[in-house]
Amino acid sequence: LFIHFIRTNFCRKRTMMFRLLSIASALALSQAFAPLSQRTPASITRTAAPERVTQSSPLFIKTQQQRSSLDAVLTGAELPEKLYFEKAKEFPKILGGLQIGTRKLVVITGASSGLGLNCAVALANTGRYFVVMACRDIEKTRRVAKEMDMPEGSYVAMKLELANLQSVRDFVDNLKAFKSARPLTHLICNAAVYKPTDPEPAWTDDGFEMTMGVNHFGHFLLTNLLLEDMSRAKGARVCIVGSITGNSNTVGGGLVYPRADLGKLQGFGKTSTPMADGKGFFGAKAYKDSKVCNMMTVSELHERYHESTGIVFSSMYPGCIAETNLFREKRGWFRKAFPWFMKYVTGGYVGEEEAGQRLAQVIDDPLCGEKSNVYWSWNGGAQTVGRWAPDGKPQGAGGSGGEIFENSQSDTVRDPETAAKMWDLSVEAVGLSDKEMFRPKKNKKSASP
Repeated sequence: LFIHFIRTNFCRKRTMMFRLLSIASALALSQAFAPLSQRTPASITRTAAPERVTQSSPLFIKTQQQRSSLDAVLTGAELPEKLYFEKAKEFPKILGGLQIGTRKLVVITGASSGLGLNCAVALANTGRYFVVMACRDIEKTRRVAKEMDMPEGSYVAMKLELANLQSVRDFVDNLKAFKSARPLTHLICNAAVYKPTDPEPAWTDDGFEMTMGVNHFGHFLLTNLLLEDMSRAKGARVCIVGSITGNSNTVGGGLVYPRADLGKLQGFGKTSTPMADGKGFFGAKAYKDSKVCNMMTVSELHERYHESTGIVFSSMYPGCIAETNLFREKRGWFRKAFPWFMKYVTGGYVGEEEAGQRLAQVIDDPLCGEKSNVYWSWNGGAQTVGRWAPDGKPQGAGGSGGEIFENSQSDTVRDPETAAKMWDLSVEAVGLSDKEMFRPKKNKKSASP
């Protein structure tokens, strides 16, 4: 009886310990994806989006009078909130074909830091790729490329401001001038904005909420403008970086508040409306919603263009890069504690270098070119908290190590009706004209569906 009593109580204590660990994990992850403000989303007062000014409005007349007495070079000083000016368009680079040589040409957005930078380094170091590092800060990009010892002649930095749709179009024009007749082989949409602590929304130059504007609309336009060119390349691939936070079938997306929810897309693509579901601004949710749109876009691209072009469209989750600049707005103590927690408690941690290698693998590995519309993950895919391992680092939660595999997405991401509606609204929002929309003319031999 005594032994039975001891065994029974030990089992109960062990069960309780695991329950407490799960609760602690959820609370800690909530700190990663929830806003620091104590105010609820309903109590947040939104700032207005950039006003659309007509020639008859008093604001237009007043502005014209002010500008008449100022030099044109002061345009930036007049409107400091604007991120991109057409007058500041980067001068096109030419004769890129001589630099590219026989290597494959790949564009990586957000390649000046974190995941994008380490992916660029990994691909350039193979000697098989010429990398176009598409970033908003050209000088920073050149500096960090040298600091990372990227091989000379393996890359070029080009201006891209995803928060301005005209900048996206200018980038595409400059890219085509640089590469001449050579088609683009690969496109990696990696750049992202995450503003979980902001109580009020920021806005793109076109009037969209900043997170959705950069993460989704900018990349949506960029991808569509490059499809025709990529359709001429052999073995072309497009990868749009996803996230567990947009998948409700994972710990970070389903257990950690808030959940991604596009609603009926009541506010999607509308200027001055901060959230896709038409509700008040919530920074952490805006990021999750944008990632749902990213992964839906991959599925729509696959359905619309894979069979006719042979382009392989995919998404991926690199693991929790807990030290990335994506968390730069968090408090100091959190930035120090979060990597340790993800490494030793949840098992979701992965370093920037390994994460970059994972993203490069989706582009370079023949396995990832055999099938389109796949959501790639490693080491369990973060659908559960990691299991204990002898080295003290939990395994199976999407963190460091493990082999690549085809992960499953949530029902929300795989909702075809919402995805189709999201696509149509996105086309309208970014102003894709009939001339700009890609219309495949003939079928290519495609990878497996």
